[in-house]
Amino acid sequence: MAEDITIDHTISKEEKYKQLIPLIKAVVEGERDIFANLGNTIAALKSVLGFFWIGFYIVKEDELVLGPFQGSVACTRIKKGKGVCGTCWEKGEVIIVPDVDQFPGHIACSSLSKSEIVLPVFHRGQVLMVFDIDSDVLNDFDAIDEKYLLEVVKIIEDLLEG
Repeated sequence: MAEDITIDHTISKEEKYKQLIPLIKAVVEGERDIFANLGNTIAALKSVLGFFWIGFYIVKEDELVLGPFQGSVACTRIKKGKGVCGTCWEKGEVIIVPDVDQFPGHIACSSLSKSEIVLPVFHRGQVLMVFDIDSDVLNDFDAIDEKYLLEVVKIIEDLLEG
């Protein structure tokens, strides 16, 4: 369970991810409800890595709609191609933004957000949702985050195929 997740906070970010991935797999194993699994995945990542904001936006018709998240109040709906999340949905690719103020059309749900990584989650060849993580620190995301967060996305995609 999420309360059982204990990881040494003095180790590197990469080591935290390496320890966290199997724990996330164990937490979601056997649970069929995707929203319960998304919620526990978010809780595990936020508790260990301390992200400022973390959550999912689900594709519903012609927009992204806020799904499970942890952090401050967030934007509820985002159009395709708008902001970082809408652009990730449109392009179907990971976007790392070192400084959100430099991203054209960035949607500022919180003025405290400084950098961001957004990853598409696919189901049957289409983007079904985007996984959005914000930091209150500039240039906080890198190739290590992308590598391991893509592993988390793969866990979710496997659950969707389930």
